[in-house]
Amino acid sequence: MTDPSTPAPRTVGARRGRPPLSTLSRERILDAAMTVLESEGPEALTLRRLGADLGSNHTAVLRYFSGKDEILLGLAERLIAEAVDGFEPGPTWRETLTTLARRVRRACLAHPALAVLVASRVSRRDAEFRGADLVIGALLEAGFGPRESARYYRALVDVTLAMSSFEAASAVLDSADREGDRSAWGREYLAASPRKYPRLALVAPHLAQADEDDQFEFVMGLLLDAVEARSATD
Repeated sequence: MTDPSTPAPRTVGARRGRPPLSTLSRERILDAAMTVLESEGPEALTLRRLGADLGSNHTAVLRYFSGKDEILLGLAERLIAEAVDGFEPGPTWRETLTTLARRVRRACLAHPALAVLVASRVSRRDAEFRGADLVIGALLEAGFGPRESARYYRALVDVTLAMSSFEAASAVLDSADREGDRSAWGREYLAASPRKYPRLALVAPHLAQADEDDQFEFVMGLLLDAVEARSATD
């Protein structure tokens, strides 16, 4: 019979009500990393912080990931997966590419701190391969050969991620700074001296109308127009 005065054995890692070490997994580590990143920013994301939040020593995290960079690549995979999971090609190659670009932008804006960190990375995992396969499939449908499809794939992805991460970088600014940048188009630009900047003064009233949505659609339209024009000549 157990002596009631004898304390129950502690489970390794179950400190201060936190989950035991045995419950660690790649997904739980990525969940914790995303929480830290989105709530406190990239500076707070360290292996020691993850270990503390998960109720274990930071070395336990290294049983699942080789280091912080691999964790970031895992988060990059999640970002891409959010954009491509459940996606099916549209009725035309152009609609497929347009919709994919919009989904990537939406995922980046849903997780701006993450997008700023990983938009330029190559995650080399299944979701990225799935996205690549979809884009290349659309380009092959447009009539391009393998070499041209590879070049246009890189161009389309780079422009989409560049624009999306640029917008995400604005989203993580302090709200006052972000609003100052946004309002500058309709304030400082309109107030610029017409004598010193006559060409700027000519178009200044229209600059504030070109918001983020308009610019993304405009640039993607220009790029796809160029792709479509070249598909007709190849």
